Amino acid sequence: MHGGNIKLMAQKAGCLPEDLLDFSANINPLGPPPGIWADLVRDQENLGHYPDPGCSELLSAAAGFYNCRSDEILAGNGSTELLFAAVSHIRPKRVVLPTPCYIDYATAARYADIPVQWVLLDPDRNFEPDIAKMSGVLRFGDMLILGRPNNPTGNCPSVNFCCELAADFPDVMFLIDEAFIDLTDYDRLPVGQQANILILRSLTKNFAIPGLRLGLICGNRRLISTLKASLPPWTVSSPAQAVGNNLFSESEYLKQSRLHIHQARESLIKELSKISGLNVFPGTANFLLMKIIDSRWSGHKLFNAMLEKQIAIRVCDDYEGLDAQYVRVAVKNPEDNLKLINAFKTLLEPVQQKIIRKTPAIMLQGTGSNAGKSILTAALCRILLQDGLRVAPFKAQNMSLNSYVTTDGLEMGRAQVTQAMAARVAPDVRMNPVLLKPNSDTGSQVIVRGRSVGHMNVSDYVAYKEDAFTSVKDCYQSLASEYDAMVLEGAGSPGEINLKHHDIVNMRMARFAESPVLLVGDIDRGGVFASFIGTFAVLEPWERDLLAGFIVNRFRGDASLLDSAFALTTRYTGRPTFGVIDYLPNLGLPEEDSVEFKSAASSSPSSDTKDIDIAVIDLPHISNFTDLDALALEPDVSVRIVRSGMPLGCPDLVLLPGSKSVAADLVWLCQENRSEQLIDYYQQGGRVMGICGGFQMLGQAIYDPDHMESGYGDMPGLKLLSCSTTLAPEKTLKRTRAEHVESGQTVEGYEIHHGVTQVRDEKIWLKTSDATMGITSGDGRITGTYLHGIFDADGFRRWFVNDLRAAKSLPPIKTGVVYDLNNALDRLADHVRERIDLDRIYQLAGI
Repeated sequence: MHGGNIKLMAQKAGCLPEDLLDFSANINPLGPPPGIWADLVRDQENLGHYPDPGCSELLSAAAGFYNCRSDEILAGNGSTELLFAAVSHIRPKRVVLPTPCYIDYATAARYADIPVQWVLLDPDRNFEPDIAKMSGVLRFGDMLILGRPNNPTGNCPSVNFCCELAADFPDVMFLIDEAFIDLTDYDRLPVGQQANILILRSLTKNFAIPGLRLGLICGNRRLISTLKASLPPWTVSSPAQAVGNNLFSESEYLKQSRLHIHQARESLIKELSKISGLNVFPGTANFLLMKIIDSRWSGHKLFNAMLEKQIAIRVCDDYEGLDAQYVRVAVKNPEDNLKLINAFKTLLEPVQQKIIRKTPAIMLQGTGSNAGKSILTAALCRILLQDGLRVAPFKAQNMSLNSYVTTDGLEMGRAQVTQAMAARVAPDVRMNPVLLKPNSDTGSQVIVRGRSVGHMNVSDYVAYKEDAFTSVKDCYQSLASEYDAMVLEGAGSPGEINLKHHDIVNMRMARFAESPVLLVGDIDRGGVFASFIGTFAVLEPWERDLLAGFIVNRFRGDASLLDSAFALTTRYTGRPTFGVIDYLPNLGLPEEDSVEFKSAASSSPSSDTKDIDIAVIDLPHISNFTDLDALALEPDVSVRIVRSGMPLGCPDLVLLPGSKSVAADLVWLCQENRSEQLIDYYQQGGRVMGICGGFQMLGQAIYDPDHMESGYGDMPGLKLLSCSTTLAPEKTLKRTRAEHVESGQTVEGYEIHHGVTQVRDEKIWLKTSDATMGITSGDGRITGTYLHGIFDADGFRRWFVNDLRAAKSLPPIKTGVVYDLNNALDRLADHVRERIDLDRIYQLAGI
């Protein structure tokens, strides 16, 4: 059983037909227009009269609706009758069918004893018709039947595609089935303009009246006239004509139908795409085609399991070119759609899914590679950080020969490391789940979640992409759940029509993340506004819905000179331009992934031959690890990560970094016996420094009256500094310039923390004009500060290291490395902040 017979399916489901949720039938989910049956009842006198054989009133109403002549339209007892009549009357040499397609196309050819030429459509291209492939098949005397949109794929060829193909083949008849067109966002084909085009339209589908058969065929009036002569009289009943006369005044009903279907379909696609056992094809109609990619299930097995839940779906193995792994579902109302989604989740993902909050997000895509997406992503990460948000970058798939090795030995793209530094978070392979390292013109090493899964050529990787996208979605959900906001980066261009059918990094990723998209163009290359408009032109309607506007990058000159171009772009696309970024040479940042990353601090190996050994405790909830990058660059410094179970050794300094969960990490220190080790280390003459959360741990106690870190309550600290911290819901967020008291050096950085620290009897170590930013013990060997980025200042960093050298009786080194990556990111963020409409972008992202 494939679906369609409501009584048989209800009987098998053990319910009444009216209790069965029928997702196998694809009619308008809003049901008939209000009052349509009442009109029929009031017009009962029609039932006692013969119908108008010419349907003159109906055709006149239809002509006004379709903007054509009434003699260019023929009515029939449903569009299927007219389909069969057209094939039988025209009698082409062959019927050419791009497949999968509506089953009755082939049935009509078989009834007329006309051979069928199948043209298999490529599922990796979302079953899009290929004009070159069509051109290679068509011959004199053929008839090409094409669904617009196609059933069951939902793909809708453009008006230009159909008209240009028909113009190229004037000796081929084109029968275009627009049964569902008024339920899509696409324009109808014009009627009567090309003699070799016939158009089928179905009022049954559009107005949800399947029991009242009424269809139309439109085209050249001479062809319509001869076709009419081939039909028997009285094909359209009086009730059908009476209802049909009123349907063409229901423009508002169709408008509301399109809006409802569009919103419900996109929501259904988004939710069904999250189910790992399904591959959902992005249709344009009131139904969706899906492939079951869970080896435990076939379409028929799933059909039966859904029937047990009183839900009917359509198995598609009777469509040429599809097998039993393909199913089709209708788009219905939100309540019924939710029942369908939950049923699929229950069957295909039996483990209870964790409900993940929607994290505010913004995505930057480009008109092409190297448009500046990576740098602007870094800029937005730093801006969001400055504005008090915990933010992470994300790029689903990156192609680069320059990879970065994280502290746990995993590979990721270098651009995402720069972006992570902009966000002041440790690089995480979840930020770049898929990394492609080209090793030939047609092949790459494929790295997923930081580990190689092998070398693949292009076709192998395209076949693997759905598996890769599953990893991408898992990584995004996991990462996004830990942050306040996400900044996503695309790859190449969303307008690459040869690639978009297997896209996992641009619009498909934006849809999954529920992220609006800003399209970045490089004006320095020229043609940026043509690129904006051209990219918009090749986007599908659902992709256009995601595109919020444009950003012009690398501009030299007065931005006001671009006003007329902005206006023209908005006129063509309906989208605004959100900013103009200047050409910024010598930023001191890597461009995209093509330039060697400036700092390899966190991946540099330790060396036993270096003079200064700094041991960093690897806390379970470590944050702002980039505070240490600059120290690791100093030629005489080894930054050593001390992980669980590793010996502390005899370092020159132990550093407690920031923490996202101070109480939990303090408990961990005690469980690992690190707290005793630190106290023993200090008592034996060692030096300890804490930054932010690490600073709070060094104090006497941590109080949590508002249960910021529930489950722990008030707890003692390491008692190495005479201070205590009270956690509070309000977040302290400051960009701060401070003076180091002993050296007189000026440092800059950020305060980002929950809580206030009360200090008793300790020396001021770092100060601003009105506040203490850091303290040190009387002997100067225990230090704490809230200032992130303190070691980015070259002068202070060199003084700090030389102070450690002096404790070992080593001579000072006058000049250290120059480390200004964070300064460059701040300069970039300041520039971008001034030149984009940040308030509107925040509003778009839901921030």
